Amino acid sequence: MIIKPRMYPLYIKKLEALQRRLLLEHPKFELIKEDCGKRIAGYRGEQSLDYHLGFLAEHQYHILHDVRIYDGTHFFQLDTVILSKKFILILEVKNITGTLYFDSDFNQLIRIQDEKKESFPDPILQVERQNYQLRKWLRLIKHSNLPVQSLVVIGSPRTILETTPQNEKIYKKVIHSAKLPFAILSIEQDYKKNYLSEKQLFQLSQQMVTNHTPLNIDILAQYKIPKGDILKAVICSYCQSLPMKRSKGKWICSKCSFISKDAHLSALEDYSLLIDSTITNQKMREFLNIQSTSVANKLLFSLKLESSGTKRGKIYHLNVT
Repeated sequence: MIIKPRMYPLYIKKLEALQRRLLLEHPKFELIKEDCGKRIAGYRGEQSLDYHLGFLAEHQYHILHDVRIYDGTHFFQLDTVILSKKFILILEVKNITGTLYFDSDFNQLIRIQDEKKESFPDPILQVERQNYQLRKWLRLIKHSNLPVQSLVVIGSPRTILETTPQNEKIYKKVIHSAKLPFAILSIEQDYKKNYLSEKQLFQLSQQMVTNHTPLNIDILAQYKIPKGDILKAVICSYCQSLPMKRSKGKWICSKCSFISKDAHLSALEDYSLLIDSTITNQKMREFLNIQSTSVANKLLFSLKLESSGTKRGKIYHLNVT
């Protein structure tokens, strides 16, 4: 049973908006493009898990995706967590192609592809840390007796896994996604006792959802990009050019003459992702390249946004994300 569904990550939305709003010649553009590509690949790897999770008994397991909770000291993020009456299982999904060599001596993951070696953080250490933090949180909510297991799941079936024969931990901790249902069945057979009742399982799932705190970072601050570098105006959804100009209730592309009635919506979404979650009439006119205060007012009114303040000091709360 899916308790918390997988959503398109806000962080990726911010990276995509940042790509749209920077000049191709911007010194950070290629870095952001690369980071965005990696994040999207990771998300697709997590999505690939859904097919295999579909083989699980629906009422026996509670599945939560993208959970971020506070252990009393630090926040920690879980790609997927599976709850049952007998145990909790953390899944850390990696969608890395090529040949992966797990180096237990230096606690690193080495990817070999196209005769090139690249080092990644050790996912085994990552899930062990997540395991520790989740058990710490469970103690806070009086569920310290519930066993916690963890697996690293490789999303791509074409990825080759290698390690030394002595590294037995890898064989138990790292699997391809196709093996997931069988791995869960094996864990299930290791535990004979129910630690939770049906009611307690539901309550724990809901408590985890309630304690989830989404990560909402300032993407411009992270990449040290001034707000002045962000391209303003409405972007054409057909040719990706800007600016689109407002005329007689429509947006018209200056380059390809594409016409849209609601092109401002995606522009305001970019504003909320990159600049601020609130906006004023003046700031909206500046960002959308609108001269008329009344036109801006009409657009703001049509969005039916929550607002605070009055007249020139009125602030609108964007909810487009």
